[in-house]
Amino acid sequence: MNVNGLGTANYQTAGYKAGKMEKNASQSRFLETVSEQISQRERNYDEEAFESVGANAPEEVKQAWMEAAKEIGTNGLGIGKNGMMSHISQMMIERVERGWNGGDPNDILGSSVQSALRAVKQALYDLDHPRSAGHTRSIEAQRCRAQERKFYQAFIERLERL
Repeated sequence: MNVNGLGTANYQTAGYKAGKMEKNASQSRFLETVSEQISQRERNYDEEAFESVGANAPEEVKQAWMEAAKEIGTNGLGIGKNGMMSHISQMMIERVERGWNGGDPNDILGSSVQSALRAVKQALYDLDHPRSAGHTRSIEAQRCRAQERKFYQAFIERLERL
C-alpha cells in the first residue's frame, strides 16, 4: 500500500525499489559467479579424467581428448559434465587391470600420439567385442556405451589428424 509516497512500513517507496534493484543486481552477480565456477568444474572433470589415463601423454593428445570430450559431452572414463561416472568404461577397466598387474594405471595413453592412438583403438575394439558375451545391459547402460563409443571415435579422428 502506498499513501503520499510512503509505503506501509512508513518507508519511501522509491528507496524500497532502489534497494530491491540493488539486491537483484547482487543476486545476478552471484549467479554469474556460480555459473562461472560450474563451467570451471566441467572443464576440470575432463582434465582430471585425462590425467588419470594420460599422465605422460603429450599436450596435443590432451587437446584432442579435451576437444572430443567437449563435442560428445563425456570422456573416455564415462564421466559426464556433472562429474558423475555414468558407467564403467573400457578405459576404467584398463586402469583397474593395469593396477592389478603392477602397471601404472595413469599411463594408459603412453607418451606419444601413436601410443595414445593404439590405446584408444584397443578400447574401442574391447567395447565392440566384450569378453562376456550374452550379458544383457539396460537401456541406460547401452546409451552410455554408445556415448563412450562416440567419444573414442571422435578422439581417434583427432589423433589421426596429428
